[in-house]
Amino acid sequence: MISQELIQLIRETFQLNWKGVHGVSHWARVRLNGLLIAEKNGANLRVVELFAFLHDIKREADFNDPLHGERAAQFIETLPDELLEINQGEKKLLMLACHDHSKGFIEADMTVGTCWDADRLDLGRGGQRPNTRKLCTEVAKQPDFFEQAYQRAIYQHRSQSNIALVQKWKPAL
Repeated sequence: MISQELIQLIRETFQLNWKGVHGVSHWARVRLNGLLIAEKNGANLRVVELFAFLHDIKREADFNDPLHGERAAQFIETLPDELLEINQGEKKLLMLACHDHSKGFIEADMTVGTCWDADRLDLGRGGQRPNTRKLCTEVAKQPDFFEQAYQRAIYQHRSQSNIALVQKWKPAL
């Protein structure tokens, strides 16, 4: 669970539209995708959850911002381990996952690959169907799993207000 202190820091740091394409509902779906994948493949749940809320934290633009992952990793490096509730090894995995999440790599540590897949499975929110050849984990490539994640993402694309998923995310916004 993400602490209220970390949520407040995220709110203060994120410079784009909180409800936009890279905002809180995207993070909630990335979290759900990641936790569902990790449940099946054993990826580190804490790193996956933190990735969901921090991978886009330093975006300066919604669409053309190739260095946002690197900035997110640099930001994470400045945060105390106690705030994130992780150890140094987990922090390194989180930083790597954020740093390279939009570079298109498909081979990685199980936890890092789970993070990348969780994000890529949400491309439908912008009208793009993910390519299974660009996914890292076997779980994400399974047709039923893939389709359920895609349907969640395109629901957001169609409705622009995925309140149910945000409400499943327990911390008060």
